[in-house]
Amino acid sequence: MARTKGLYKRGNTWWLRYAGPDGRIHFESSRSASFKAAEVLLIQKKKEVLEGKKPLPTRRLAIHSFPELAEPYLGWAERQRAFKSKQGFVRQLGKTFGNYRLQSFTTRAVEGYQTKLLAEEKAPATINRHLATLKHMFTKAVEWEMVGEETLKRIRKVKQLPENNRRLRYLSTEECQTLIDTCYPHLKPIVITALNSGMRKQELLSLEWERHVDLKHGFILLDITKNGERREIPINQPLRDTLEGLVRRVNSPYVFTDSDGKRFQDVKTAFHSACRRAGIKDLRFHDLRHTFASHLVMQGVDLTSVKELLGHKTLTMTLRYAHLAPSHKVKAVALLEGIVGPKSSRQKVDNLTEMQVVDMR
Repeated sequence: MARTKGLYKRGNTWWLRYAGPDGRIHFESSRSASFKAAEVLLIQKKKEVLEGKKPLPTRRLAIHSFPELAEPYLGWAERQRAFKSKQGFVRQLGKTFGNYRLQSFTTRAVEGYQTKLLAEEKAPATINRHLATLKHMFTKAVEWEMVGEETLKRIRKVKQLPENNRRLRYLSTEECQTLIDTCYPHLKPIVITALNSGMRKQELLSLEWERHVDLKHGFILLDITKNGERREIPINQPLRDTLEGLVRRVNSPYVFTDSDGKRFQDVKTAFHSACRRAGIKDLRFHDLRHTFASHLVMQGVDLTSVKELLGHKTLTMTLRYAHLAPSHKVKAVALLEGIVGPKSSRQKVDNLTEMQVVDMR
């Protein structure tokens, strides 16, 4: 399909861009997903301009608030694989922008939101997911004619933060035990499970006895993970002892619950308190997952197995742990001994001995 100047697509709808008799640029929705229909409308508009007709003023958009956008957006987002994560981001955005009119969003307001999250010690990658969600919400808002293009442009000016995805903080064996010993009773089994399974926090807190835990065969079965694939995690003895020691509440399907049988939504406060009592600094709950993977690699487990246990979609993410297993490089190079380069002095001695035996015969 040849590209026509003055036509661009926003979602499924084609938009027109053309100059009026006074030279001012006009943006107008064709209200159609058909390229041909939009092209015909653009030709008609340009013809009217040549005839000296002024374009009709753009229909005034109704005033909408952020919650009025959030509700239909979440309804639309239910079809997406990462809906639960997006739902959480929208909920967090709503806490700050709940009373905002869509037309009131500015570059400064969104950058202020980034600053607020940084002050709360949110990771840059997490903040960027918030921003990406907000930008996509306004993209849909323009398509649904709830806000104009200018507002979307203001939000798009906000740049993402640089991400340090190479951060690798993990606990030593001694630190693991110290942390476990300082956990309050409700947190202790959660931390032990994290250290012995490598599950993400929300995967842990969402665990259900009947749906996910198979003590008979010794597996935790995760059917919907972050990358949308099924994952099986073997239950080792420490994890089995921990799970078998938990009280199963008849009024709740969840593994980790409070005294009323309600699942924990987060354990951030309790976790930070345990780290403080243990004297462990610069540790996030997600670092327990890094600890699980790091110790596997240091024990000689191959990266492919670690990848499958962590549920990484590609090996690229798992390669961050490769430097913890220097022995595999030594073994790899050792395979070349006696094949490439001069023979070792030991081989020379062996060869000399063989020659002496021949001479004696």
